[in-house]
Amino acid sequence: MGADIFAWLVQDGITNGAIYALLALALLLVFTVTRVIFVPQGELITFAALSLAMLESGRVPGTVYILVFGGLAAAAIEAVVALREHRLRRLPRIAMLYVALPLAVAAAVWWAAPRRPDQWVQVLLVLAMVVPLGPIMYRIAYQPLASASVLVLFIVSMAVHYVLTGLSLVFFGGEGLRSSAFSDAKFRLGVVDVTAQSLWVVLASLVIIVALWLLFERSIYGKALRATAINRVGARLVGIPTVLTGHLSFLLAAFIGAVSGILIAPITTLYYDTGFLIGLKGFVGAILGGMASYPLAALGALAVGLLESFSSFWASAYKETIVFGLIVPVLVWLSLRSRHVEEEERE
Repeated sequence: MGADIFAWLVQDGITNGAIYALLALALLLVFTVTRVIFVPQGELITFAALSLAMLESGRVPGTVYILVFGGLAAAAIEAVVALREHRLRRLPRIAMLYVALPLAVAAAVWWAAPRRPDQWVQVLLVLAMVVPLGPIMYRIAYQPLASASVLVLFIVSMAVHYVLTGLSLVFFGGEGLRSSAFSDAKFRLGVVDVTAQSLWVVLASLVIIVALWLLFERSIYGKALRATAINRVGARLVGIPTVLTGHLSFLLAAFIGAVSGILIAPITTLYYDTGFLIGLKGFVGAILGGMASYPLAALGALAVGLLESFSSFWASAYKETIVFGLIVPVLVWLSLRSRHVEEEERE
């Protein structure tokens, strides 16, 4: 292996690792706050990437239908609960959040898609379509089972994943899509040509990581998330609404998933089921961090990106096996050194 190949593999590994780091942070955030292993994180990546590619081609992405009908389902659930509890004053807010807002986003997308607006406008439209799906999914699938065991929540996550994968196939089809790069510029770094798109990925990942750190350290909502992650029952006792923290954690996870999909859409061709594999590698990074530490999860995800890059060079046919096999010794080690505590003892 020459120096130029080594440098190219490192660049590729860092670019992929930056995406995996974002996904690892999102998965860890959702798990610590809600105890949900957020398997559908990958579908959010797919929705964002494929929606951006369809907008560039002047077509209306199927994400708008998922958003509108998902919002209607969440509104129906909220309305039934409000009527049962005789809290009719909540109905206008429910209609605004779950009906009017998705319809407004859908109308904007339907109007803008045939006109092919500037790429940054398309990115904003994609964020407006995908980010609200996080709280909507939480309200429909997870909030009614918030007190269930981790195993039950994981089974629900798998069910949501299969439903969203099926909807992705219906609305996007089986063909792969790819969007245009934000910039075609290239920079010479030694023997390697660094693309502007790779720099966008790394810089955006760093900005989001710093923004999350500021959120957790400096804002009241971030402190509420931290308190819920540390002790869910204690957070409820001091007045922190755990339902709100659940919605907020899913909102942040959806935002990270949407940004990740937008960033990788110009780098690789994505299919309706590609996001699951990408999200799974972010999960491997979170496992390497022990599912407890944000910095370790980010470092673990970066290690996954580098391992995948070098594995594709040395043994491309086994690169997925090598990456996913990495979690086996880590899980064994974590199992041996941890004290197993039943759910009832902790709560």
